[in-house]
Amino acid sequence: SDMGELCVCSVLVTGANRGIGLGLVQHLLGLPNPPKRVFAACRDPKGQRAQELQNLASKHPNLVIIQLGRCPEVAVTCPRSTGVEHLGGSGLNLLINNAGIIKMKSLESETVEDMTQTYRTNTIGPLLLGQELLPLLKKAAQGSPGSALSCSRAAIIN
Repeated sequence: SDMGELCVCSVLVTGANRGIGLGLVQHLLGLPNPPKRVFAACRDPKGQRAQELQNLASKHPNLVIIQLGRCPEVAVTCPRSTGVEHLGGSGLNLLINNAGIIKMKSLESETVEDMTQTYRTNTIGPLLLGQELLPLLKKAAQGSPGSALSCSRAAIIN
């Protein structure tokens, strides 16, 4: 089914200040029946790289920009208690883990450190975020009609 039929109250998109993440936020806000809350997560919401996101937020009261924090136990960047309190009692229907890094290297120049940073950011970060937000995803699923698997109930998309 196409995203035009998506019926959710709340969505969180990571890496939302540019590229695919920004495109997803724009698409969600432009739906005929947009989510009541779109959470756009990025590292520096007030910075120059988030200007387009800030412009969108000024036009769409249902867009909430949240900042990415550090998860010190694994030295990876991920949202950490940074605005999800805005979700209120309804929970979170959809978590879209879009943020990631890529370091284009050759076989000769690749390092264990760079591979480890990429793994931590692109794999451990989404895992930790999913774990942190799982209670909110379960809450949204319990409050949604039906029992079938559905993005309209609750889902994590990596």
